[in-house]
Amino acid sequence: MGKRKSRSKPVKRRVEKLETVFSCPFCNYGRNVQCRIYKVKLASGGEKWIGTADCYICHEVFHTPATALTEPIDIYSEWIDECERVNNELLDKCEPANKRNRCEVY
Repeated sequence: MGKRKSRSKPVKRRVEKLETVFSCPFCNYGRNVQCRIYKVKLASGGEKWIGTADCYICHEVFHTPATALTEPIDIYSEWIDECERVNNELLDKCEPANKRNRCEVY
């Protein structure tokens, strides 16, 4: 009789966790913005997911609606996108005030 061949156990893949701490776009300190996701109970009896990104140095805070699939990196990237959108709007409103091309927003 022959010997039974043993099966090797399948290799478990290690899932790497995504970052939850990032650098602040306002004060440029590294790793001081923490992104969190909260489930808030509403007075009407429902629930709502809210994602927050807050800097411990300059105390800037960003809130955005979240879902069950939202990750902290998504909240941070939405914050960066919103900052870029606001900056582009200000540049579009900006007109050269004099020959030095200074920008004055009223």
